Formats: sequence, structure tokens, C-alpha cells
Amino acid sequence: MRLDPVVGAAIADAYLAAPVRDERAYPAYAAFCRETVRQYHFLVGRVEFGGLGVEVRVVDTDPYADVESMVDDVRRRRLKVWASAAGDNPHPYLSDGENDMFRAVHDVFGHAGTGRGFDRHGEEAAWWKHRTMYSPLARRALATETRGQNCARIFRYGGGRFPEQKAVLLPRVFSDPRSVSVAPGDVASAAVGSAAPR
Repeated sequence: MRLDPVVGAAIADAYLAAPVRDERAYPAYAAFCRETVRQYHFLVGRVEFGGLGVEVRVVDTDPYADVESMVDDVRRRRLKVWASAAGDNPHPYLSDGENDMFRAVHDVFGHAGTGRGFDRHGEEAAWWKHRTMYSPLARRALATETRGQNCARIFRYGGGRFPEQKAVLLPRVFSDPRSVSVAPGDVASAAVGSAAPR
């Protein structure tokens, strides 16, 4: 799986043009948060009770230089997650703890689940894989949290820094897996629209 740069740039522009928060996005974020917490409890739950038994540690620096190191840790039932509170970029809807839970489940079920890294193609594959664990409503928030943030970071900030976190919904086409291969004209016209829910 590869992320077309035209699609990625359109997603980045839609994310950056969106406000920091939009109350119309809150039902999707509420579903996203509930479902993330359930996934996290499955991730850390004791094996004898049906969980995966992964020990998650929240750390103050980026713990993995590559996906192989992370996958190696996950195989040993452990995972380090870069603390949301370590940076000056609070989420407008999720608490730091909820955001850390999301980072943990996305790393395991998205990145480790695909074996793909943290470049634009790996992030796209992780979004594609992880989205199957969310309800249609929660997938709208997931697209903002993954595709939106990552495309802004990669295509508009040169991969160097993370954009401001937002609680909004991108145009629906960007949470649709068919947009992975959407024709450039369709993507450009979708990006021109508002970032409000449709």
C-alpha cells in the first residue's frame, strides 16, 4: 500500500484549514474514545482472561527509531509509548491518558499489525489496517487522528514536527478507504470543501 502524494497533500491541506475543534465532530470522537479504551483494555488485559498481556510504558522521548524495534518489543509483550504530555500540543478532546492509549493501540494494531514503518506509506497502511477495528462513526475521527495529522506532518512540515492536534472531521472522502486510489481531480475538489462533517 502506498499513499499517493496528491491525495496526501490534499488531506494535509484539509487538516490545516480546519478549525482546532468543531462540536459537530464530538459524537465521532466520543465513539472513537470509547472504542480505543476497549482496544487498550484488550491489549493490556491478562492473557488468562482473553487479553494480549502487553505491558505498556509511557516514556518522555520517542522510543523507537524504526518499526522493527517496536515489533520486537511487542513480541516480548511490552510496548513503549511516547507520552502525549511530553510535548506542548494538547488534544482539544482527548485527555493525555486517552491519547496515550490511542498511541499504544495504533502502534500495535496498525503499525505492528502491518509491519510497516512511520513514513507516509507505513502510516497509510497502519490507518488502513487499524480502521477495521472501529465503527463507521469512529472511523471519521480516526482519519483525522491518523491520516490528517500524518499528512500535515509529512507533506507540509517536512516530517520534522507534528501539527496542532484537532478535534474535527475531515471531508468524508478522506475517511473512505477508496480515497487511497481516488483520481487527483476528485481529491482536489474534495479538499476545497469545508472540513466540517458531511
